[in-house]
Amino acid sequence: MLKLSVIIVNYNTAELTVDCIASVLKSRMDSEYEIILVDNASSDGTVARVREQFPQVRVIVNEDNLGFAKANNIGIKVAQGEHILLLNSDTLVETNTLDYMAKFMDENPKVGAAGCKVLLPDGRLDKACKRGFPTPSASFYYAFGFAKLFPKVKRFNQYQLGYLSPDEKYPVDCLVGAFMMVRRETINQVGLLDEEFFMYGEDIDWCYRMKQAGWEIYYNPAVKILHLKGASSRKKPKKIIYEFHRAMILFHRKHYKNKYPALVNGLVYAGVGTKYLMSLMLNRFGSVR
Repeated sequence: MLKLSVIIVNYNTAELTVDCIASVLKSRMDSEYEIILVDNASSDGTVARVREQFPQVRVIVNEDNLGFAKANNIGIKVAQGEHILLLNSDTLVETNTLDYMAKFMDENPKVGAAGCKVLLPDGRLDKACKRGFPTPSASFYYAFGFAKLFPKVKRFNQYQLGYLSPDEKYPVDCLVGAFMMVRRETINQVGLLDEEFFMYGEDIDWCYRMKQAGWEIYYNPAVKILHLKGASSRKKPKKIIYEFHRAMILFHRKHYKNKYPALVNGLVYAGVGTKYLMSLMLNRFGSVR
């Protein structure tokens, strides 16, 4: 068995994907690894370019855009690594990142999944790389700006964990699917990504199931990657906005609906619906992020 399988899902991001693979291949690894590219019916020539430039990469071509979760599952099913890394096509890894994180997993057998520090192009932290679960209260404080107003107050920052230093290592609730290293043993126990999620929320759902099964989830900022966030969905078509908000509803129904009274559930659904309508309006004028 190989030490690591790196799975990259691509959808019309040829330049980014080529750069991402090149950065992975520059990694200094003490053990063997593989790269699996799963293409979701791209029309920009990605598959041909990757096959020509990187013949060592295993390429799987889907006939349709199956979404992030299902495409990753296809890669996981054929992966031979002891650890599985989900890596976005719009990321660049540093030369020591993969080796360090694989060794961290080996040294901490109770850790089911781990993530590193994820930086945006302007040097800011991608706050999604270390998060709490989106409980109704955490979602409320985040959606209505309390987390931004009081970034160091634990009560108001249950979701983005702004009160915790981005430069320290600690357990968290969930990581971001842009870089998530998962132990094969953990996947065998909790199952694959939930394919009901198309391209948002599947990482949070996966981490939730891991923690429910007793695994630890760790944020380790000793190494980092660069995340060119939103590159594959910068234009924000309506489907992107829809899937983002659908994932919120899906996650709540799956994990929280039976834990809260009907009133709370109703408020959550109403809040997501309101945010969805606002996002559509803002997107129309090019203001949505």
